[in-house]
Amino acid sequence: MNGVIIEILAQSLDNLDKEILNEIQWTFPLTPKPFDDIAKKFGTSSEIIKERLTHLKKIGVLRQLSAIFDTRRLGYKSSLVAMEIESDKLEHVANQINRHPGVSHNYERDHQFNLWFTLAVPPGSDLKTEVDKFSVLKGIKKVRMLPTIQLFKIGVKLDMIDEKKHEIAPTEEKKEIKNVKFVPTEQDKEFIRELQKDMEIIDRPFLNSATKLGLTEDELFEKMKYYESIGVMRRFAAILRHREVGFTANGMIVWNVPDDKISEVGSKLGAFPQVSHCYQRPTYPDWPYSVFSMIHCKSEEEAGEMAKTIQNQINIDDYKILFSTREFKKTRVEYFVENNFSLEETIPVS
Repeated sequence: MNGVIIEILAQSLDNLDKEILNEIQWTFPLTPKPFDDIAKKFGTSSEIIKERLTHLKKIGVLRQLSAIFDTRRLGYKSSLVAMEIESDKLEHVANQINRHPGVSHNYERDHQFNLWFTLAVPPGSDLKTEVDKFSVLKGIKKVRMLPTIQLFKIGVKLDMIDEKKHEIAPTEEKKEIKNVKFVPTEQDKEFIRELQKDMEIIDRPFLNSATKLGLTEDELFEKMKYYESIGVMRRFAAILRHREVGFTANGMIVWNVPDDKISEVGSKLGAFPQVSHCYQRPTYPDWPYSVFSMIHCKSEEEAGEMAKTIQNQINIDDYKILFSTREFKKTRVEYFVENNFSLEETIPVS
C-alpha cells in the first residue's frame, strides 16, 4: 500500500473510530455482550460500534480481535533471526521463508542484515534445525539467531489520539503475573485453538466458542481470566495494521549496553509507553547490540527524535534505529495446529 493511500485511509478515521481503537487494543470486555459495554462507554449504540468495527476490518485497519497468547508459556520456542541476503535474491528468499507456519513477522530492514523474521516452533521441535532448513536457499550470506534472553516488555498499543500522547518517560508499571507452572493439556490446547481465532462482530461473539468448548460464557470468561493471571494469555484485544493507521515508521532501536547494565536499562526501556517490545538478545562479533526495543511512529523524523529523547534518559550512546522498508509477512502464529511446509530450492527465472 503506497504512502498516499495510507495517508487517505488514516485521515478517513474520525474521533470515534480512533477512541474505539485505542480502547480495544488493550482492554476488551469479557462479557456476553461486549459491544454493548463498549457502546455505553462512548455514549452510543452497540449497532454503531459493530458497524464501525466491521468497516474498520473491511478497509484493513483492524487486523484481528482475539486472545493473544504468550508463546513461551505455551511451551513454544522462538527466536528473532537476522539474515544478510544478496539484494537480487532478497524477495525470493523472504517469500520462501514465509512458507514456514512458524514465521509470523518478516521484514526487510535498512541494514547489512537486511531480512529480519521471527520463528516459533512447537514443544519438541528444535529452533536451529528449523532455521537450518532455509540453508538450501540461494543468496543467504549470513545468519544470526537472536533468541530472547530476557523479556522486559511485549505489548503493542498504537495511540490513535494525537492529543493524548504520553510524555516520553518511563512511567508504566510492569504487570504482575502469578508464577504458576503451566503444561498445556489437550483441553487447554483445544481452548487455545478456539480463542486464537478472529472474533466475529456479532451480538454475543463468545457464545459459539463457549458452546464448542462445552462451557457457559461465564465459565469461558473465568478460564480466560485465569490464563491472563498466570501469563498464558497476555490479553484479549484488537490488533491493528500499523501502516494503515498511519504508523509508517516501524523502528527497531538496538542498544549496545554494558553487561552489568542490561537488566537496569531493559527494565527502564520497557517502562516507556512508546516502547512496544523490549528484549535482551545475544551479541556476535559483527553485532554488538544486546537490547532491542520497538517504537512505532508516523515518520522517521519523529522516531529519531523519540529515540534521542529515550537515549538521554537511559544514558546509552551506542544505538541504531533499523526501519522496516518492506513487510513480507505479518500474521499470528497458530498454536497447536498441524501445518506442513516445503521450500522451492531454485529461484524462478523471470
